Amino acid sequence: MTDVVVVVLNYKTPDLAVQAARSAAAAMKDLGGAILLVDNASPDESFDQMQTQVATTDWPDHLTVQVLQSGRNGGFGAGNNFGIRAGRTLCPQAEFVYILNPDAQVEQGAITALVDYLHAHPKAAIAGSWIYGENGQDDCSAFRFPGIASEFEASIRFGPVTKLLKNYVVPLHLPSASGPVGWIVGASMLVRTDVLSRIGLFDETYFLYFEETDLCLRAYRAGYEVHFVRESKVCHIGSVSTGMGTWARTPQYWYESRWYYYSKNYNRLYAIAATAMNVLGASLCRVRRWVERKPNTDAHRFLRDLIRHDVQALFRPTPPTSIQTITDLPATRLQTSAE
Repeated sequence: MTDVVVVVLNYKTPDLAVQAARSAAAAMKDLGGAILLVDNASPDESFDQMQTQVATTDWPDHLTVQVLQSGRNGGFGAGNNFGIRAGRTLCPQAEFVYILNPDAQVEQGAITALVDYLHAHPKAAIAGSWIYGENGQDDCSAFRFPGIASEFEASIRFGPVTKLLKNYVVPLHLPSASGPVGWIVGASMLVRTDVLSRIGLFDETYFLYFEETDLCLRAYRAGYEVHFVRESKVCHIGSVSTGMGTWARTPQYWYESRWYYYSKNYNRLYAIAATAMNVLGASLCRVRRWVERKPNTDAHRFLRDLIRHDVQALFRPTPPTSIQTITDLPATRLQTSAE
């Protein structure tokens, strides 16, 4: 039986996190391992609530299910890293790590489909699911890596430009078949444990956003592939913890993650060029919308905040990389549901 460590990272959504864990357990009839619910230092009663719900749930006998406290809110990457390292301690024989968002529900067979796919494709290090919303609509599950051309295409939002730059459009929407892509979302992501041992875990310099893009790029540069698996289906409510869909103004950490991704993985001149293409495209889009008498749909002060952030970042050193190894033990004691 293949062992998998499932990590469900919670921040103020304890009920959803437990529901996600239950859906994962139901989908692991033919898989062994552990399901770890990690609370990312939520300022509410999340940890206690998850402990209570886990203790009163009838879990499959072949799975270990525990609630852990990370002890700090270091963001998506840091919280999941805590769970991955704890899983290494609790289930050292696990062949895979499965990252599952707390606002996601796994369909029957979804995790097994990812495991079987990676077994059948040895060059693939990371596999992601077909993500769909509550109403059954397809969410974007697979992507190309972002770059200078894609920044212009995404910001100008003009059909002829998109057609011209079709090979640089980041969202791949729903690929017609399973296969290699650039990167996949962290809402449902299966990763080989031995690959994490080679390339490291999520870069904890990212607080939120771009961390899974960065991990997939590191895997790609190490000679591995990232695949979208159409046979694996997961329902995702989306952005419950982050509130991304309801942002009135883009938070500072998004700009920081974007700048760090480009400057770290390419260079600072590349990051500036990417921003310049974004600003140019967005400015042309606004002119077109003004001529067409259509409202601007950008987040409040998006361009102003983007320019201000990146100009300031240009005169600061690039933040240091913080990539932990899978063998690093969590910094805080494992507070489990058994205590």
